[in-house]
Formats: sequence, structure tokens, C-alpha cells
Amino acid sequence: QVQLVESGGGLVQAGDSLRLTCAASGRTSSTNVMGWFRQAPGKEREFVAAIRWSGGMPWYADSVKGRFTISRDNAKNTVYLQMNSLKPDDTAVYYCAAREIGAPSYKYDYWGQGTQVTVSS
Repeated sequence: QVQLVESGGGLVQAGDSLRLTCAASGRTSSTNVMGWFRQAPGKEREFVAAIRWSGGMPWYADSVKGRFTISRDNAKNTVYLQMNSLKPDDTAVYYCAAREIGAPSYKYDYWGQGTQVTVSS
């Protein structure tokens, strides 16, 4: 099992920045991809960004490209989401997720409890 704990959410104004942190513990060696997702009120959960523990280019949703940056610290089993130039549309609960090695690309096996990000106009 893998446990994921997010932190760093909060209330900010449009144009501000926030950095979310996802601390992974447990059998993290069984995972190879870490992702961030978000869910706004009344909307479905959507993909934000993902990165491999082994490195390589991360990938992003079009809506956040150029504003958000995902990174990882393998020594700390931690993944970050730096969010710049925040917009009210970025308001959502942000979830960290992990994919097990060998799992299909659409499937994430472990999820955190989420952290609220609210961007006021």
C-alpha cells in the first residue's frame, strides 16, 4: 500500500502563487508515476499534471501549461505542484495520485485526501 498526503492549499487572490506538496509513504517503490488532479464543485475530476519518479518530461493539461510546474524529490518521496498566475477557474480540491508499475496509463491506484485551493478574483 501507498499513502499520499497533500498539503499547501489555501485561499489566494488571482495572480498569486501556491505550492502544493504530496508526501508519499509505504511501498512507493511499487509506483512509477505521480499525478495531480483537481475537482471543482459540480464538475468531474480532471487531470492536471504528472511526472515519473525516474525522470523525463512531465506532462500537463492544456489549461495549466506555462503556469504550473510539477517536480519531484525522490530522496523525500515527495512531489510538488508549483502553481503560478492562479485564476479563479483553478479553484478546486487538488488530489495527489500514484500509479503502480505496470498499471494502464489511465489508472491511478492510490489517492490522497485532497487539499482545497481557492482563488478569489
